[in-house]
Amino acid sequence: MLRQETVGGVLLVAAAAAAILWANSPWSDVYESVRDHTAGPAALHLDLSLESWAADGLLAIFFFVAGLELKREFVAGDLRDVRRALVPVLAAVGGVVVPALIYLALTLGEPGAARGWAIPTATDIAFALAVLAVIGRFLPTALRTFLLTLAVVDDLIAIVIIALFYTAHLSVLPLLGALVPLGLFAVLVQRRVRSWWLLLPLAAATWTLVHASGVHATVAGVLLAFTVPVLRGHRAGGPDAGPGLAEHFEHRFRPLSAGVAVPVFALLAAGVPLGGLDGLASALGDPVAVGVLAGLVIGKPVGIMAATWLVSRFTHADLDEELAWLDVLGLGLLAGIGFTVSLLIGELSFGGGSATDDHVKIAVLGASLTATALATVVLRLRNRAYRRIHKVETLDLDHDGVPDVYQER
Repeated sequence: MLRQETVGGVLLVAAAAAAILWANSPWSDVYESVRDHTAGPAALHLDLSLESWAADGLLAIFFFVAGLELKREFVAGDLRDVRRALVPVLAAVGGVVVPALIYLALTLGEPGAARGWAIPTATDIAFALAVLAVIGRFLPTALRTFLLTLAVVDDLIAIVIIALFYTAHLSVLPLLGALVPLGLFAVLVQRRVRSWWLLLPLAAATWTLVHASGVHATVAGVLLAFTVPVLRGHRAGGPDAGPGLAEHFEHRFRPLSAGVAVPVFALLAAGVPLGGLDGLASALGDPVAVGVLAGLVIGKPVGIMAATWLVSRFTHADLDEELAWLDVLGLGLLAGIGFTVSLLIGELSFGGGSATDDHVKIAVLGASLTATALATVVLRLRNRAYRRIHKVETLDLDHDGVPDVYQER
């Protein structure tokens, strides 16, 4: 069940809703105490709050799964064909650049606000695919492929942004030390070793050293994922002999990511005291919140549509013939669901628990709900159109399949 996109999306939304209700209930002090509770070995500098464990530790599992999916797409999926991948890849770039520019334009002159420029650039792959699965039964498979490719590239860009722009203090020695367990992990998985008692300690050591280096620990998940082979070796029968180790690990870890890591992070990160209508008005009056809202709801579809048009107009790459421009608009709106990674970058930008971070959370939640609603309207209309086409094609097929003797009658 946890491998189904709809189930993961429902758990994510339920956890976020529970966090908001809990943070605004009479037991809000319990929520804060749970979130701020410290656990872990102090000797290893891992005496972290539960909120930090969720953001640094559990999301490393999420990024490990995302990294496996990304590598599989590059090696054996749609991204291996440059012409086919060019449109969604550059659409993802447009969906990062335009929201960032809109955010910077709307927060110009606000002290410290520029640090949050990357918040509206992210797309929540789990949330977006879950919404698409619910509302788009008759939508062409090319639309899901486009969204998946776009979201995967979006995740890669987000990982690079986190590593380059949200590393405050870099300690070179632990970072170099992380190469040792990472290298051993790579050697073992390249030899198709699956023994958890060998791989998990090496993965944990890599994560610990990356965390100690000052680079955000979720990057360790991606580095580990990139070492896992996608295709079977010749001794194991070659690429045609079945799924490789990357697909095996993805199959194993996706339930843990969708059922535990992302929902727990949402539960501990999304809880923000709203303060009633006055509090909402105050939060949404903050230029940072306005920049995040506008970046996700307006910047994402504009950037994706513009980049797609430019690529189709000035290169040999074309939009998939199954898709119409209205489909791309619906997909662009759907990409405005930032959520998980946007919340993470918000905390990295302004510090968890700060007033600005609370405003960012409200803006991300509001933008994700707005993007979902707008995308649902557009894609439901397209779904009806494709359903009519499917019905006509089915009727034609049934007619063509009738024996001539019955057709004559």
